[in-house]
Amino acid sequence: MSAETTSNNVETIHLTIPSRLELLPIVDQLTAGISERMSFDEESRMQISISVLEAGTNAIQHGNLVDPAKRVEMAFALHPDRLEVIVKDRGVGFDLEALKSDITTPEHLLDLRGRGIYMMRSCMDQVDFTFEPSGTTVRLVKARRAAATNGSHSSAA
Repeated sequence: MSAETTSNNVETIHLTIPSRLELLPIVDQLTAGISERMSFDEESRMQISISVLEAGTNAIQHGNLVDPAKRVEMAFALHPDRLEVIVKDRGVGFDLEALKSDITTPEHLLDLRGRGIYMMRSCMDQVDFTFEPSGTTVRLVKARRAAATNGSHSSAA
């Protein structure tokens, strides 16, 4: 794991893991720590964790075919207004257009497999896929919401 801060005050944390599903709890702990540090509310922290774990699972299972010799690269970019997570595998990718009419809709939420893209899109503000000869990249973005001010809620006395 490594971290860097750029000139525009964006801290980026890099993590590279072998394609082993049993390492996903480490990814989850890192994700939880980052989203808490960024002061995301509890619901947003849960949504971020679900999405990052799903992207990691897909990278390990579908992209790298659970080959521990193939690495999954992750980058967490902590912007002042948002969290961006990049997950990259070495797989050939998939036909995103074919999935749009199938497993990316709520009707398939209870299916045994194939609901991850729908879940990621439901939980995050932006989900993008890039397919290159070197592998597949998913980019997850969650915006930070402005905290409620003390005077914005009334309380019963």
